[in-house]
Amino acid sequence: MKTSVMSQEELFVDSARAGQCQSDAKGGRSRSRLGLIVTGAVGGSLVALYAVAAPFVAPALRKICLPFVPATTAQVENVLKVLRARSGTLVDIGSGDGRIVIAAAKHGFQASGFELNPWLVWYSRYRAWREGVRSSTSFHISDLWKVSFAQYSNVVIFGVPQMMDQLELKLARELPSTAKVVACRFPFPTWVPEHTAGEGIDTVWVYDANTFKSQPQQGMTKKTIPEQENTSDLHT
Repeated sequence: MKTSVMSQEELFVDSARAGQCQSDAKGGRSRSRLGLIVTGAVGGSLVALYAVAAPFVAPALRKICLPFVPATTAQVENVLKVLRARSGTLVDIGSGDGRIVIAAAKHGFQASGFELNPWLVWYSRYRAWREGVRSSTSFHISDLWKVSFAQYSNVVIFGVPQMMDQLELKLARELPSTAKVVACRFPFPTWVPEHTAGEGIDTVWVYDANTFKSQPQQGMTKKTIPEQENTSDLHT
């Protein structure tokens, strides 16, 4: 009888141990699945964050750093003020979130923007649609050094000093003599402005193509233009 009781007790212990093992195994599988889910979620979030942030961070890694700095309301108003007697086509080089292009379209221009950051281009297209000027605007994902601006009679540029001398040569070669160029934040280094508007960081300089095209471009050749550098993230 004692042997039988011991056998039953042993069976009970063995069954309890087996149940505990099965429970531990199930718990381990649950923790494993949870770990995979968490890992996947974190990994997906990091990928998404990189996809969104990379176009904004990338300019800082280039030779010429041109981060996204939106134009102020005063800058937009000054650009429109100096171009109030003008019409026709307009291009914003480094169009950022599209505010210059959209504002120009509302004032009758057929306006285009060139921007290297695809997220900003898509957002600009959405804003143009929302503002009701989609038919008179266009936005392009492109490097400014690989685009010809010969078709535009009005040019707006928010540049930095490191690239303004190179841009002088490019625009002098490509623009028609009837064109006007508006530089914001920084003037061109050798061109003489026709007039200016605003003050401080909101100052804009207006240049007449007929004047700067007749001005000798000393010390500069076609080779100075960085055709292989993506330096067009000058956002407005």
